[in-house]
Amino acid sequence: MTHDAELYPADRLDRARTAAVAAGYDALLISPGPDLRYLTGYDAQPLERLTCLVVPAGGEAFLVVPQLERPAAAASPVGGLGIEIAGWAETDDPFQLVAARLPAGLGRVAVDNHMWAEKVMAFRGALPGVDQGLAGDVLSGLRIRKSAAEVAALRRAGAAIDRVHSRMADWLRAGRTEREVARDIAEAILAEGHARVDFVIVASGPNGASPHHEVSDRVVADGDPVVVDIGGTMPDGYCSDSTRTYAVGRPPDDFTDYYDVLLRAQTAQTAAVRPGVTAEVLDAIGRDIIDTAGYGKNFIHRTGHGIGLQTHEEPYIVAGSTLPLEPGMAFSVEPGIYLPGRHGARIEDIVVCTETGGERLNVTGRDLALL
Repeated sequence: MTHDAELYPADRLDRARTAAVAAGYDALLISPGPDLRYLTGYDAQPLERLTCLVVPAGGEAFLVVPQLERPAAAASPVGGLGIEIAGWAETDDPFQLVAARLPAGLGRVAVDNHMWAEKVMAFRGALPGVDQGLAGDVLSGLRIRKSAAEVAALRRAGAAIDRVHSRMADWLRAGRTEREVARDIAEAILAEGHARVDFVIVASGPNGASPHHEVSDRVVADGDPVVVDIGGTMPDGYCSDSTRTYAVGRPPDDFTDYYDVLLRAQTAQTAAVRPGVTAEVLDAIGRDIIDTAGYGKNFIHRTGHGIGLQTHEEPYIVAGSTLPLEPGMAFSVEPGIYLPGRHGARIEDIVVCTETGGERLNVTGRDLALL
């Protein structure tokens, strides 16, 4: 899939510059990672050599790259944005190169949240007396509300991961190890259109009580509940993430009791998504249902996280966040119940807030799947 001009529009640099000025910054310094891709479409590799998009508050943006990376940068969407690509040679000091091109009298610059510490320190040395802040604080306000093209990309990612979940009966059965099942799932994630596998959690039996278990050599047994949480990155950069809980054979009665509670909670939360509802209220809708049923102490994490060019980004659906939902915000709704030493369950959909409510981007069944 080629990069879509609608997905990475050229006006993002102007919007980023405006946001930087509003936040009191004289320049943005953006290294390889999700913010660079968001602003330019360039999926640059993080290397020991400096690659940095420089967005001055009062001038044109330019991209500093190692000379040997210049062809790759020019072949990326950067080449179509009219941005100057400034290559530097092995014996150059790229940090001084950036400093020399920035206007005198700088007061504050915002550095990429994912910039390596050694590069942050090198910029500190090249720009003495200049305060540093986080570019994420500037750009999160842009990234948190997805455009129609971004929602379409997330919808494609959601459909791709749904296709993997729909094939779970092919792999998940008694007698196989979690690791064997996960290997098949990872292959399917790529086969269904992802460019990269980001994570595969196959948590059977007591391992299901650990939300981030990943995989082990435990053999799946008859009667096991199994939490399967999977996601990847599509060629266009946008991510998928979905969890379903399965039962291999007949699960324990106490498990089906609290799975029903969990399903009611998750269904109520996804149905409640609409503009103006705050993140903490959405969290409380599911948490109250789980707590009333006696499992409050077993729901040990937030309800959800934003998703886009990162699997985890703003907004976070968590107690204490008074952030009102707005159209274009995309996030997971994933309550869970975990009984240490026994089993656990989680149901996760990606939901987009629309003008009138919410749209689930994962549409596979949420009832307990018996395999």
